This record gives sequence, structure tokens and C-alpha cells, in this order.
Amino acid sequence: MSASDNQLHYLEIVTPNIESTQEHHETVLGWEFEGPIPELGNAMIASMPGGGTCGIRAPMHDMEKTTVRTYYLVSNLEDSVEIAMAAGGVLALPPTEIPGRGRIAIYMLGDIEQGLWQI
Repeated sequence: MSASDNQLHYLEIVTPNIESTQEHHETVLGWEFEGPIPELGNAMIASMPGGGTCGIRAPMHDMEKTTVRTYYLVSNLEDSVEIAMAAGGVLALPPTEIPGRGRIAIYMLGDIEQGLWQI
């Protein structure tokens, strides 16, 4: 990863309480959501100040837990995944295409899910 590979690109909130979570972010932060966006798991999305996007969506299957997952922008997804694994990460989702939006990977660092995103 390079020094520029540290920008928060996507903040994903997975919750069964989509409407109340969205209302909370609109009220407290003034964010405006649109969607649902099918390629992002039907997330409702809002632009974050300073760049990046927040998506709020329901779990996509029974095993997916409520979580807040950060995706950091990287210039080379495969290299970044290798570095994360060498640093103790456990791969949860290998590099995967998100149509029209780039590629992502998810890894576990203990109980924390982290995401990497290449445009």
C-alpha cells in the first residue's frame, strides 16, 4: 500500500433498522440519502463531507451480522490484500467486482471487518 492508500472511500452500515439508522444520520449529520442501490446490496447512500460515501443496508443473508465496515481506497487491491494478510488479517471476501464501482475485498482483523476498495 502506498501513503495515498488511506482515504476512507465507503462506510457501510449493515443493520436490520435501515429507516431509523438513516433518519438518525440525516438528523444528526445532515446527510441526504438516495437509493436503494442494487449493486451495493440495496443500500441507501449519502455523500460524506470530504469525500466518500456512506451506505446503509440490511443484512444480505442470515449469517451476516450487524456491523459498521470501513472500506479504504487502495491503488492495487491484490497487493493491499497480501499486505493485510501478512499483517495478521484473515480474508473474508476475496477481490470481487462491484459492477460500475470497482473491486472490493473484506478481511477480518480479530472481530473487526475491514474493507479495501480499488476504483
